[in-house]
This record gives sequence, C-alpha cells and structure tokens, in this order.
Amino acid sequence: MRPTGIAADNTIFVLISFEGPDQYSLAGGLGVRVTNLSQTLASHGFTTHLFFIGDPKGRGEEIVSDGRLILHRWCQWISNYYPQGVYQGENEKLYDFNKSLPEFVIENVIKPAIAEDKLVVILGEEWHTTEVMYQLSNLLGINGLRDRVVMFWNANNTFGFERILWKQLAEVTTITTVSRYMKHIMQGMGLNSLVIPNGIPASLLNGVDAEASAKLRRSIPADLLLTKVARWDPAKRWDTALEAIARLKDEGRKTVLLARGGMEPYGKDLIDMAQSLDLTVKEVNSKGNALEDYFEAICNKGKADILNIKFHCPQEFLRILYHASDGVLANSGHEPFGLVGLETMAAGGVAFTGDTGEDYAMPFSNSIVLRTDNPEEIESNVIYLDELPDESERIRKAAWQTAREYTWERVIKILFRKLEYQARTQGLLGIRKKPAFPIKKPSIHVEAIPDQGTTLVGSV
Repeated sequence: MRPTGIAADNTIFVLISFEGPDQYSLAGGLGVRVTNLSQTLASHGFTTHLFFIGDPKGRGEEIVSDGRLILHRWCQWISNYYPQGVYQGENEKLYDFNKSLPEFVIENVIKPAIAEDKLVVILGEEWHTTEVMYQLSNLLGINGLRDRVVMFWNANNTFGFERILWKQLAEVTTITTVSRYMKHIMQGMGLNSLVIPNGIPASLLNGVDAEASAKLRRSIPADLLLTKVARWDPAKRWDTALEAIARLKDEGRKTVLLARGGMEPYGKDLIDMAQSLDLTVKEVNSKGNALEDYFEAICNKGKADILNIKFHCPQEFLRILYHASDGVLANSGHEPFGLVGLETMAAGGVAFTGDTGEDYAMPFSNSIVLRTDNPEEIESNVIYLDELPDESERIRKAAWQTAREYTWERVIKILFRKLEYQARTQGLLGIRKKPAFPIKKPSIHVEAIPDQGTTLVGSV
C-alpha cells in the first residue's frame, strides 16, 4: 500500500549545493539556507544527505544530528589548492563536481534507499548544480529509476542564469524560487516556478541578551547607531547608505555605521567614497572569538563615523548588533529574499529593507520599506523613528511577530505539500484524506519582545 504523505520513515532527502555549513563554504545566504534547511529536516527525523564544497581540512564524510544528517564535503582535493573559500578555483571545482558527484549519489544514496522502498527527494540549489541535476535525471532514467525520485531545483538569485539550459532543466526538475519577486523575473523568461520562501531557525526567536545589547549601545559615542551587513556589491546600495550617514552628520546628528562587508574589491571604492564624503573610517579587528573580544574591538575605536568590521561575525553577535541598532540597512536594490532583514526582525530590530523580494516586509507596520535609492529616504525615516521612540518600539514588536511566521519549521510544511503533489503525479504517494501538517496558529500572548526580563505566555 502506497504511503499518503512524506514522513521520516519513508523519505530521505539529498541536498546539493556549492555552499554549505563550513566557514570555508559560507559565502552568503545560500550557505545559511542549506545549513538550516538540512538541520531542520534532520531534526524532524529525516535522513538527509548534504553535498557541498567543503573545508579541505574537514572530514570527507561526517555524520551529525544523531546520525540523521550526513555531510559530504566534495572537491576537497581541489580546495586544498584554494584555501580562501568556496568560490576560489570555482571553475575547477565545478568541473569535478559535475563529473564525480552524480554517479556517487546514484550508487551510494539513491539505489540503497529505493531498495528499502524509500521515496528519494533531491533538492538542487543555484546554477552550479544544474549540470548535476541533468546528469542525475539521465542516469536515473538509464537505470529505470527516474519515476522513483522527486527532483526540485531552486533559484535563490539570478546569478548564473545565462549559463542554465532552462528547457532541459524544466524537463527534468520542478523549478522553485524564494519570493514572488523572483517568480515574476522567471515568468518574464517564460518559466513557471513554485514559491517556497526561505526561513530562519526557530532559535532566532529567542530573546537577545538585553544587557549585552545595552552595553554595546552605550559604548559607542553616537546619537544614532546603524548597521549594514552585506557583500561589497553595487546592488546592495552601500553608496546610498554612506550618503545617508553623511547627511545625518551634516545635520549635527552624530551617527555611527557598523559595516560588515565581504572580500569583494568594490569595498575599497566604497571606503574611498566615504572619505570623500568627509566620513572617518576605521577598521575593526578582533583579538579573539568571544563576545567580549568583539565588544572590545568595536568599543576601542573611538569617534569614527564608520566602523569597518573585518572579523567573522557569528549569529549571536549579529543579533546583538541588530537589536542594539536604531536601524539595520538591508536596503538592496535587487534582493531575491532578504535574509538579513528577516533575521533583524527576529532579533527585535528595525529593518530598513528594499522593495523587491522581501515579501515579509510591510512598510511602517513591521519594517521601513525603502522605495528608492535616494539617501534622503533613509535619512528622513531614521529621524522619524528617532523622534518617535514609541513608533520604533511598536515596529520592533510587530517585526518579531512576523518573523515567527518564517521559521524553517513552518517553511518545510510548505515544501512538503509541494513535494507531495509532485510525488502523487509520479504515482509515489496515495491520496491523503486530510492534511498531514495542519497549520494551527499557536496561542501566545506577547508581553514584550523576548529578551532578558520578558514574559511569554504560551509557546512559539
């Protein structure tokens, strides 16, 4: 008798991505996405295989999460020659990825799972995995197994779209994406896609250390504290952020921007631009990896207008920055989803988002939504919130409530429904009489944004 739904005892997941959970492999939102998705699936009892370009010093295969999550670090012999991260030596890694991974997955994961009468779900991420998805489908067909496997491929961004054989990809996979904005872009290319949003770990809804947040805020001599975390990329509108800081400074409002960029060369152009705007920039390096080390590094930098953070910022520290700031500038001109904005909201911060893929953002309700690249729009909204602290507090509370709707625990329920529909069309699942995952809104009364001293009645 065919099962009627996806469950831990009848389904295994195979996630394929260039980025992954190692610091070596984390270059942006993709690495965060696959890390959290794989961990959430494993926490729900699903055997989950994650293939990614891993740290060359890590174990080639590592079993974690009580044996349910298997990490496969691929191309390590190449990564040995490219120690600076996942995208160094990208073409060489991609060639080996495409050549060696498909057959391994078929022989070592898919065939054994099917032999145990398991449903296999393959989730590919971004353009780097498209050739692997083509080859997997072809090899499965040769082995008479294609209809036994459900294959989804996800677009998190438009990177590499020009390198994808779209007709071929649409024939072998179900195409998904992360927001209505991305769906509309793909519709303009003649492609149909399913929207399955990104998520955040439920743990990010836990209270931020209010004492640490207040300590950080007090230690920075400024009337206004803003934060921006993004790659050094023109699409991230760093230039708009810098001009807004300069305008606030010219008005006599002492403003400090905590800036965490990447390794991109555009960063030097932005530093030059800041100096041309008469903004003082200082690099911030940490002596260690503890919170106190980070605080000391930032607090010792005196009266700079921009603190250019050069050390790796773990999520715990970022949450303190988001909570302590008067605003977090996630003001990209092209943002397929906007994970930083959502993480800010979960930390009880005020997110200044762009106006593209941030489906969760509601202007002046749970965030500030910027419609233009005019720095005056940032300036006026920062002043508005500074002069109306009650309004800022109201937005912070609404933001946290919104973030509850985007945990991975909720997102995988959406994913499962899409997968189950496809599995039924392939004859792998029977008809379900009632939903496997009825979404019930939890009964919860929030006295305040969760932090030290907050009382929650009910549960998240």
